[in-house]
Amino acid sequence: GDYGKLLIVGGSVGYTGAPNLCARSAVRSGAGLVYLGVPEAIWSVCAVKNDEAMPFPLPCDASGKLTADALSPLREYYDRCGVLALGPGLGRSDGTAALTAALIRKFPGKIVLDADALWAVSLVPDILRESKSEIVITPHEGEFLRLGGSLENGRERGAWEFARRYGCVTVLKGHRTIIAHPAGRMYVIEAGNPGMAKGGSGDILSGMVVSLLGQGMEPFDACCAAVYCHGRAGDMAAAELGERGMSPADLLSRLPYAFKETEQG
Repeated sequence: GDYGKLLIVGGSVGYTGAPNLCARSAVRSGAGLVYLGVPEAIWSVCAVKNDEAMPFPLPCDASGKLTADALSPLREYYDRCGVLALGPGLGRSDGTAALTAALIRKFPGKIVLDADALWAVSLVPDILRESKSEIVITPHEGEFLRLGGSLENGRERGAWEFARRYGCVTVLKGHRTIIAHPAGRMYVIEAGNPGMAKGGSGDILSGMVVSLLGQGMEPFDACCAAVYCHGRAGDMAAAELGERGMSPADLLSRLPYAFKETEQG
């Protein structure tokens, strides 16, 4: 039990890849046990795609998106899982917005918010202050602006001001990804390349962050390590395959080598 038990919640009909990439990257990043909660409409697909993570079905609406009713079965995972990643492939609906708000308020451990969970937060950004524990957000610039962040004075200042305002570690993705802590600490990671600007790369990063949190790293340190190794794996893939043809799956397959290289110095 020393390598973390974590919970990932996401997915919807038409978006089975995102939660699976997130779960697979969490395993590749060293997590001990990964539970993956998805809509019952796509549970069988996710079960086939995951040999290492443990998908389980949750209530969903007629369109295949999670509803607020999913909160009740998720409660049984509160005690066993210390961290939660919410958002990959989640979709946008009243139900997913309500579920996101409820989990932010009620989940007792650390939370990583990405993708459509950030859309839900953008409806009521102040909800970030209502969490019982620490929150990490991982927006790209479009999501960051939708959340109410500002880039008028530059990406670094914008990320730090948002982190300070809402008390969350902010990972502003893009060329030279920024990790900002509410207390003023900041790192800019230069690893990575344009070949990573493809759907699925961000889901892999979310899985890496939640995995390192589950293994006991502090949020800021976990984000710095995850963003660097994510970029390094991307650079390895680009060196072998070229930026144009590389895919998120290629990035995923190189995560072990990026971690090994980093840990060996």
